Amino acid sequence: MKFKQSDGQNQRIERITTSHLVVGIDMAKEVHVAQATNFRGIVLSSRHLSFKNTIEGFEKLQRWIDGLQQKHRLKSLIIGMEPTGHYWYNLANWLDDEGINVVLVNPATTKRNKENRDNSPSKSDPKDALVIADVVSRGYYYNYTRQATNFQRIRTIMSDREFWVTNSVRLQNRIIRWLDMRFPEYTTVFKHWTCPRSIATLKEFPSPLELKDQSTADVITRWRNHMKRAGGSTGIQKAAELISHASKSVGDTTALEDAKQDLQRLIDEYERIVDILEQIEKDIATVLDEIPIASQLRSLKGLGPIYIAAILSGAGDLKQYAHGRQLLRRAGLNLAESMSGKRKGEIVISKRGDAKLRKYLYLATLTLVGTNAVFRQLHEENVQIKHMSKQQSVFKLLGKLARVLVGMVQRDESFTPEKTIHNYTQAA
Repeated sequence: MKFKQSDGQNQRIERITTSHLVVGIDMAKEVHVAQATNFRGIVLSSRHLSFKNTIEGFEKLQRWIDGLQQKHRLKSLIIGMEPTGHYWYNLANWLDDEGINVVLVNPATTKRNKENRDNSPSKSDPKDALVIADVVSRGYYYNYTRQATNFQRIRTIMSDREFWVTNSVRLQNRIIRWLDMRFPEYTTVFKHWTCPRSIATLKEFPSPLELKDQSTADVITRWRNHMKRAGGSTGIQKAAELISHASKSVGDTTALEDAKQDLQRLIDEYERIVDILEQIEKDIATVLDEIPIASQLRSLKGLGPIYIAAILSGAGDLKQYAHGRQLLRRAGLNLAESMSGKRKGEIVISKRGDAKLRKYLYLATLTLVGTNAVFRQLHEENVQIKHMSKQQSVFKLLGKLARVLVGMVQRDESFTPEKTIHNYTQAA
């Protein structure tokens, strides 16, 4: 399919022929609802079909569809559904295994078209199913493509990583809160509380009161229970600073024993999550080694394994894209403009796509601006010569990154600075 939106829309409409049965399914956790129309949107079923999210329910849907096709002499079939949460996934895969054409409809499209038939804001499962069938017949859908096993693995692993990273951030914020209340002077000694010496301190001396009567030698000796190189000039300095700040700390000492137990549990859980994330990163590296295009993406300096994994998990196989614009649209980074008559509104990104893919493409672009000579040179040119704001330049380079990634994969090439920027200089 061509990458231009207008061409793609026309092709999707042309796929729906007079011999098509169009089925819309409203997804739910336990019971799905289906409605059927022809290519013109005329309802063909006397009543909607309700079926369970089980193999018996799926076979019931198959029999219902076969009956409608025989009754109305329709040879072709297309089934549309909303990717609601994770409820749609098993049915879509089962239908795909049966060789049935499955397409997906953006929930925002369904919401904006639900008043087309009855001019009413009412909502029900049968109505939603009918609206889905309607929008599919008019070409407002996108194809469901099952990715290869390695891409599904990387998607699962990255989803798992997002969960544990979120938990890690939540735990760190709670530990920082604990320190702010119980030992507010602590951050003047350790800039990052997650460093090994800081972790050893929190385990051995979880409150300022336990540091007051200690000597620097005692503190260093206790640190050695958790780290090898605890002493040295740095260790002596940090120990002295800790004892000094602890002697005049204004931290709260009420319910201190309970608070120390809370801190110990938080530290234990934090270390457990750190181990989990380290194992996940090893798994990511293993899976990326099995994906050929990952080695091409690695040739772009500054694009680390986490960024590569995040992009591939959100976008799938980049070979399925004809142009970088398709990748941008997948991430919801395509531009949206509002204008009417003499009024011209602000151009913004649509944000109608994969939020995680959008986040990681943006973060990857920021990293490349800081670490990659080509992107740094482009950024400086945008800001200094073209007088863009730094944020405008970053989003412009984000589009450049999407085109570079898709171009590298389509041409089976590694990253070449001279092809990315004509006036590239090695010293840049």
